[in-house]
Amino acid sequence: MVDEEEGKKEQAEEGRGEKNPFPIKIIIIAVLVLALGGGVFFVIKSGLLIGIFKGDESLVENVDEIGPIYSMDTFIVNLVGTRSKSYLKAKLELELSNEKVKDEINKRLPQFRDTILTLLSTKSDGDIRTLEGKFQVRTEIMMQLNQYLTSGNIRNVYFTDFIVQ
Repeated sequence: MVDEEEGKKEQAEEGRGEKNPFPIKIIIIAVLVLALGGGVFFVIKSGLLIGIFKGDESLVENVDEIGPIYSMDTFIVNLVGTRSKSYLKAKLELELSNEKVKDEINKRLPQFRDTILTLLSTKSDGDIRTLEGKFQVRTEIMMQLNQYLTSGNIRNVYFTDFIVQ
């Protein structure tokens, strides 16, 4: 009888020792914290809050009104990763936060064109054929160009011509 009781105690102790030291709840909480941290990092890194922190009230007020539009010349770039010679022809219109940004863009026009050409030429046919791909390209262009601006920002990028051939 004493042997049976000792055997049961050993089995109970072994059962406790085999328990997973990291419960599933801790893992789920860690994943959620990492996901939330990644989202916060993206918002901060993308510069979406820069205007609010700088006190740029034009981002808060009159969001429904369209700002001044700056028309860019047509861009024609070769696409990467295709066996055939595919290219993209795109015409862009930039919505600005204020009129001062137009003068700043005119001064930096070669820099802006180079940035857009370089960015578009890194895209493949598959990257830009989908709606999500086009939105991604818009966001990337806006983020890259806003890094150069000091007197305002680019609110939106519009494609007025977009041909992949």
